[in-house]
Amino acid sequence: MTEKTKPELLIVDDDPLITDTLNFVLSRDFSVYVADSRAQVKSLLRQLDDPPQLALIDLGLPPTPHRPDEGFRLISELIAYSPGMKIVVLSGQSDETNARHARTLGAIEFVAKPCEPETLKALLLSALQIRDAELGEAAEGGLLGKSLLMEKLRQQISQFASAPFPVLIEGESGSGKELVAKALHMMSNRAARPFLALNCAAISPNLVEPTLFGYSKGSFTGATTSRAGYFEDAKDSTLFLDEIGELPLELQAKLLRVLENGEFQRVGETQSRVSNARVIAATNRDMRQEIRKGHFRADLYHRLSVFTVSVPALRDLNDDKIILLDHFREFYANQAGVKPFTLDKPAMALWLEYSFPGNVRELRNIVIRLTTKYAGTAVNPERLQAELDMESMDIDLPGMPVTQDFAALQEAAKRQLQVQKNFNLDHTLQEWERGYVEAALAITRGNLTQAAKLLGIHRTTLYSRMQVHANEAASDNPSPANIK
Repeated sequence: MTEKTKPELLIVDDDPLITDTLNFVLSRDFSVYVADSRAQVKSLLRQLDDPPQLALIDLGLPPTPHRPDEGFRLISELIAYSPGMKIVVLSGQSDETNARHARTLGAIEFVAKPCEPETLKALLLSALQIRDAELGEAAEGGLLGKSLLMEKLRQQISQFASAPFPVLIEGESGSGKELVAKALHMMSNRAARPFLALNCAAISPNLVEPTLFGYSKGSFTGATTSRAGYFEDAKDSTLFLDEIGELPLELQAKLLRVLENGEFQRVGETQSRVSNARVIAATNRDMRQEIRKGHFRADLYHRLSVFTVSVPALRDLNDDKIILLDHFREFYANQAGVKPFTLDKPAMALWLEYSFPGNVRELRNIVIRLTTKYAGTAVNPERLQAELDMESMDIDLPGMPVTQDFAALQEAAKRQLQVQKNFNLDHTLQEWERGYVEAALAITRGNLTQAAKLLGIHRTTLYSRMQVHANEAASDNPSPANIK
């Protein structure tokens, strides 16, 4: 296998002994890239023409090596950057809650340290086969379903596909927004031309403009040649702008100009060029809220949302969960050359009850793991529950955070107690508190005074609770162990 034909693997761990060992062993079968932090991963990806097919990452990364937060963020960012990337987590923070949450975010498997490199190699090669099979067939399954919501989505796609106007696709992470964008393209009169996609969140803010509009030689450091941008390459085709809410405010006016009259300029040029690209944008944010915060231009939002398509969350699709289950388990069983697993009656009830916070992407990865572990056998609730992120399901239970309807809250609590083993009320309440604290800090961008106001507590109280949460996390998640 030559270097060019080797699949590319990204290894992320802050322990040089681990990365050196894995690089030495796995470089025989993979072209290996190594990073020790989220920041270094972002820098590395910007230097590559295409993202690696595979990633092997630790959860405990700087600046919080004893907590999984950075690892969770990295999983989300990698999936957003390259939805087809297969991620295996290798971590010393191996409690079941972390494993389930990593899978919910999009990791295909979770492996506890220590682990033999040959075991990792086998897992990665298996993940590569799955990826190749998905690329070879229409395996996303995101537009399958007979529910009214899916029927409405298909009708909207058919109705809007041939129009030349922009479309804004709204939906949660993992719900299949890019699949909807591709369907809009394939049903349009532009289908014979290339479908171009750009993730606005995956590019450094100072590189977004030259990436979108192109640049001339010498226009900035590193611009050794002139190069066309996405709008120029798209020409008369379709340009999909994912995570449009991440577009820097100063570039939003330039995007608005292109949408209004097709005109743009390469960076470093005064000559105006014209693009007839049909723009489809997607976001998992509440754009009206972003406008109120001053993060997004109202005029650009209204221009992008000439047509708006909402991709439903999987938890709202009821029996479509069974259709997706049947589709994926047949596909992956055929791909692996094994018999598909089945769910017994109680496990099927749990499957229908589960909220799938990671949407279709999470469902697909659960099916992959069940196919690997239980091919040709019946899966009971205990086996199935081991693959589900019940903690995330708790957060998504309807009504619990916002309603005063005690009966609804009691019913939600009853469902949780029936499906979750080893329930602990103190732990659940602590997780709720931590979730609200971190949400308030995210909204206020770390401003303790503003976050305390949102939470209705004093600043000193907020600080003390943050310290308690940090100490709990440190005691629950010891330092990562070395590989054997």
